[in-house]
Amino acid sequence: MFQSGSSPSTSVSMSSYRDQHFKGSRNEQEKLLKHSTTLYVGNLSFFTTEGQLYELFGKCGDVKRIVMGLDKFKRTPCGFCFVEYYAREDAESAMKFVNTTRLDDRLVRTDWDAGFIEGRQFGRGKSGGQVRDEYRTDYDTGRGGYGQLLRQKFEVPEFGK
Repeated sequence: MFQSGSSPSTSVSMSSYRDQHFKGSRNEQEKLLKHSTTLYVGNLSFFTTEGQLYELFGKCGDVKRIVMGLDKFKRTPCGFCFVEYYAREDAESAMKFVNTTRLDDRLVRTDWDAGFIEGRQFGRGKSGGQVRDEYRTDYDTGRGGYGQLLRQKFEVPEFGK
């Protein structure tokens, strides 16, 4: 089901990515990130279940909750989630050991999040899913087939329809 892709060089440091929709100053966001127990998890298959995520992330500590990312129109999984731990140390373990782990034949990507806020579970792309899936030009069964723009250009039906 999953294989560790972690290496001794895996870091729990902050990435350069920052949520552009964060309501507050850059300093407030930085402060929240340094103490956060919440991770953003990306590059998930649309078919990865909450149960699989609890199993994987639970190996690093007690998971408070998982919030699945959903297509804002269809309310179906769209390839990301938020994982909240009770303790920062457990979240750090997940950053160290789960990032680049293979789950459902995909390399899971983890990053620090300033804390889940209701509404962030919905994709921000124009078609309802993630923005990255709008522009994808390859066929990826784990992420719903072709990217939205390519489907529109060639009128390719959505995967599974």
